Amino acid sequence: MKLFNYAELEVSALNVDIVNLLTAIHEYRGKQELYLESKPDVLEKLQDLALIQSTDASNKIEGIFTSDKRLRELVKNKTKPHSKNEKEITGYRDVLKMIHESYQYITISSNHILQLHKELYSYLPESRSGNWKQSDNVITEKDSNGEEFVRFQPASAFQTPQLIEELIEQYTMEMEKGNIDPLILIPCFILDFLSIHPFRDGNGQMSRLLTLLLLYQNNYLVGRFISIEMLIERTKTTYYEALHDSSIGWLENKQDYLPFLQYILGIILKAYREFETRFKITHNITISSSDRILEIITHSLTPLSKADIVILAPELSQKTIERRLTDLVKSERIQKIGAGRSTAYISKS
Repeated sequence: MKLFNYAELEVSALNVDIVNLLTAIHEYRGKQELYLESKPDVLEKLQDLALIQSTDASNKIEGIFTSDKRLRELVKNKTKPHSKNEKEITGYRDVLKMIHESYQYITISSNHILQLHKELYSYLPESRSGNWKQSDNVITEKDSNGEEFVRFQPASAFQTPQLIEELIEQYTMEMEKGNIDPLILIPCFILDFLSIHPFRDGNGQMSRLLTLLLLYQNNYLVGRFISIEMLIERTKTTYYEALHDSSIGWLENKQDYLPFLQYILGIILKAYREFETRFKITHNITISSSDRILEIITHSLTPLSKADIVILAPELSQKTIERRLTDLVKSERIQKIGAGRSTAYISKS
């Protein structure tokens, strides 16, 4: 019988790496308030870019794509979704915005989780959205020969409603006690949620949305300004490995939370470091336009399009940005990748 007992986390031996990650994240959260109060205009720029990157990355993990141009138009609500992919992307955008704007009012309950899932598929004629899975599901992989095999057996459809209730009860109880760091409880909750795999579709997207929701509710707001979904998408192989290693023996209560916990904490810390860097770059308007663009590209975790740079350097005109990008490419200080609407820029250093 599957049981949840987060009280055991209070006495479990955390390794040195986990302790160091927790310490570093706590230090960054201490600085967070200074950034939030000092330059709201800078934060608004970072949030605009993060919203685009999060919507893009979380759907890419699930193999859901559209063009960069359409993505930006959808996220900015300047067009209506056409394809099934675009309807899923738009649903994610809506739920993400809802969490950004109303996280303090969304309680961790079965009803609210179901409502978020319903909103996720609100642009599709999907009768099962907003409902727990009606039949058992499995998580499969393909081996080197292309043969599919079962990687993980989640909870049965029959068990799912009760397990979700017990999971929420355990998380809420330990959070109210306050004996366990929320940064430990949150990844454990997400691992168990993914292991239950409560929906027919959308479990991955829901897990990432719930991660943000739980972090925000505990005053870890970095995901509003730096896309945590993007960082996960860039390390997707490691993400799946950590999830696999932690979920072994889950049904038998033999799971090991540490691999997934360490991975998620590493992602959060990386996001905070990127937040600090981007804030300082965006705030610094005393350097030349070329150096400013170079600094933005050099410190980015991912290739940046011209549209990204326009968001991060709004004091520069689009023509100035275009000229400086051309100059920087010619001087081989940055590299241009892709073509047409997919053009982006990366540092050569």
